[in-house]
Amino acid sequence: MIRFGWKQSVVWLVLLAGFGLQGVAQQVSYEHATPQQLAGITKDNSRHFGDDPDDGGPIATDLSASLDPAAVGRAMRKVGDWQLARSEQYFDRIWTWSVLYSGFMAASDSLGDAKYRDAMEAMGKKFDWQLRSHLPDADDQSVGQTYLELYLLKKDPAMMKPTQVELDALLPEPHASKKPGKPVIWWWCDALFMAPPVWSRMYAATGDRKYIGYLDEEWAKTSDLLYDKQEHLYARDADYLAKTEANGKKMFWSRGNGWVMGGIVRTLDYLPKDDPARGKYVAQLKEMAARVASLQGPDGLWRAGMLDPGNYSEPEISGSALFTYALAWGINHGVLDGKVYRPVVAKAWAGMLKHVYVDGRLGCIQQTGAEPAPFKATASYTYGVGAFLMAGSEIRGMGVSPAATKKGHKPS
Repeated sequence: MIRFGWKQSVVWLVLLAGFGLQGVAQQVSYEHATPQQLAGITKDNSRHFGDDPDDGGPIATDLSASLDPAAVGRAMRKVGDWQLARSEQYFDRIWTWSVLYSGFMAASDSLGDAKYRDAMEAMGKKFDWQLRSHLPDADDQSVGQTYLELYLLKKDPAMMKPTQVELDALLPEPHASKKPGKPVIWWWCDALFMAPPVWSRMYAATGDRKYIGYLDEEWAKTSDLLYDKQEHLYARDADYLAKTEANGKKMFWSRGNGWVMGGIVRTLDYLPKDDPARGKYVAQLKEMAARVASLQGPDGLWRAGMLDPGNYSEPEISGSALFTYALAWGINHGVLDGKVYRPVVAKAWAGMLKHVYVDGRLGCIQQTGAEPAPFKATASYTYGVGAFLMAGSEIRGMGVSPAATKKGHKPS
């Protein structure tokens, strides 16, 4: 049972009044969660990003931890089919959905199955290929990754023009954050997954290097601000530069660092080979990969707080999947040594499969937030599934040349 002081109790009563009594049982089953964290979970669930039932049923026993492409594909289909069936009616353009869409696109490419990609095309048509807002921040740009990937496959200008209009509108704007107190446009490390891959894909779609110039300029600002050159990890944002874990070590959030590593590889996928900044992205990926591998848990996974894993009872799948995705990509593209990192990937994949339920639910995914927080073993959210599908797609390509696993739409 959670115990609150009188001030917390008042907040708790307000929350109950606001959310109703339905779901109280699942709320109070969290240990060490603050009322604010519980409110965030309730909000996420109400927006259909996912849910966290008290009982997710039994864990699947029909999946193999083998890295054989067929075995990996079966796990991807089990999780992907479960997610598509339960969420397609709620598709939206917010970042929590766009990460799932990226996973669906990767899964269709890897599995040679148009089902997920067809669902993405239907989603794009539903929203007339528009981004979520005018002059969008990084989060609201993120759905453009899927729009542009579809454009690069089908060459239908309607799929890319609205995104191009919005990116072009940002170029003459002052290159400074509109959020008070934040010194750069991409002021939170998550932004490096959400926006830069859109800009590199727009370059691939148009051949115009102005998009790469903007990308390189803004990434450098964020890296200079948030990248710890000793730890080779990113602070979530400037507010976390001095924040520490219970053990006194610096707070580095696994999903936040997963966003960065995933963002690097998704940017490199479409970045011109002769871009002057390309070497910096590769160097940072190598540094982060070495540090992340050194922090891998005995179960193959990473806790939400990377430098204080003992303070977190469950592994966190969204961050773990993003790390796995980036490491497998690095192996596939000759950036990371397969002899060193293939065992890391294999251990991580085996660990993630232990959190797949019989029906296909992928558990142990932390709700939205900005730092490590409590969550249930059953908690499943869209972006974690997207990361899992991206990881599986790259694992299926390990040992196969990138040219053989991709559709030939990357710039040379």
